[in-house]
Amino acid sequence: MSIADSRQFIKSVKSKPENFFLVHYSCQNLNDENEALSPRITSIAINHYATGQSVSFSTHSIAAELKIPRDEVLQRFDEVEFELLSQFYKFIRDRRDKYWVHWNMRNLTFGFEHLEHRYRVLGGKDACVIAVEQRLNLNDLIADRYGADYARHPKMLSLMERNGGRHRDFLEGKEEAEAFSNKEFLRMHNSTLSKIGFFSSAMRKLVNGKLNTVSKGYGVALDKLFESRAAKTVGLFATFLTICVGLWQTILWFNGK
Repeated sequence: MSIADSRQFIKSVKSKPENFFLVHYSCQNLNDENEALSPRITSIAINHYATGQSVSFSTHSIAAELKIPRDEVLQRFDEVEFELLSQFYKFIRDRRDKYWVHWNMRNLTFGFEHLEHRYRVLGGKDACVIAVEQRLNLNDLIADRYGADYARHPKMLSLMERNGGRHRDFLEGKEEAEAFSNKEFLRMHNSTLSKIGFFSSAMRKLVNGKLNTVSKGYGVALDKLFESRAAKTVGLFATFLTICVGLWQTILWFNGK
């Protein structure tokens, strides 16, 4: 089933939380300052919403598995990146029917298409494509719920600061690219993990109506009003009154025959 808006999203998450995964990745500079024509993938993190468990694929762990010394990682990065993406696609192969929540992973520049492209460039033939309908942009869902101005730019960091503060491992895109050049692979990966952890927390707060945003979210307030105990009591009374009126009219109809 395709999810069209934040209300349907929240309802679906509450109904079947096990069907939702969050995904994020880091890469080289998104500009043209790389040796390859497209930015290399350096780490990917996945979080299962229902259990809170995370799975990750990182440069430093893959290099260790392949027994590549730190000083040779950049020279042999084709091997590292290919294995990283192979493990990622192996993980999602049986989970393509689930919903994949992301942050602005929209296109070939930064998105699912970018991951698929890098895998094909390196010789991969069996990328497990996640259908467009199964991809849910958390940024868009929050904007749909709270309005487009729910946070200042850059929105990810601003929202993080309003909901617990900037994580100590958080790096902005430029900082991640610099970390890659400096062979600080663990630092890069920790940044990716901090972001996926934040997305999971923000999603949980969104679902529970507790996300702290700049906008007032009048639509959310109305939803809460109609979901409140008082509103439910009024609705129950109205239903009871309707039944009573119906019975009274039925009695009058029989008496008049």
